[in-house]
Amino acid sequence: MGVAGTGKSTVGRLLAELLAVPFADADDFHPPANIAKMSAGKPLDDADREPWLDAVGAWTAHRGTTGGVVGCSALKRCYRDRLRTHNPDVFFLYLHGDPDLIAARLDGRRGHFMKTGMLRSQLRDLQPLEPDERGTAEDVSQAPAVIADRVAAVLRTR
Repeated sequence: MGVAGTGKSTVGRLLAELLAVPFADADDFHPPANIAKMSAGKPLDDADREPWLDAVGAWTAHRGTTGGVVGCSALKRCYRDRLRTHNPDVFFLYLHGDPDLIAARLDGRRGHFMKTGMLRSQLRDLQPLEPDERGTAEDVSQAPAVIADRVAAVLRTR
């Protein structure tokens, strides 16, 4: 979880490879209307996100005991709660970092619907993991492989 540009897809793919489980990018679960809205530079509202979160949650639920990794912003506690209704055992990796670093990463992306100007709205909406939520936090100034290795080690002990 985390705002755009934190490396959810990059770290997620590495983590899935280390754990030998499937990876999914939550961006692929957005309905066309959501992609059109974001492509126009308009942030999604909670109602826009409901069917998307349900689709992501269903994907995690279908992984059963074999598991899987999905890169999903899950910015608000209520979004993570909605995901947990599908899979109560979900473990969140919260990727966070300096907003200037994240903005620079977004500026370097080509062909993605998430625009740098929308970062402010994501940072405003962001609610970091709370102590009662299963998960861990990692700073994205570290190399993605370092983050994935550390989190894989944590997950293997569970």
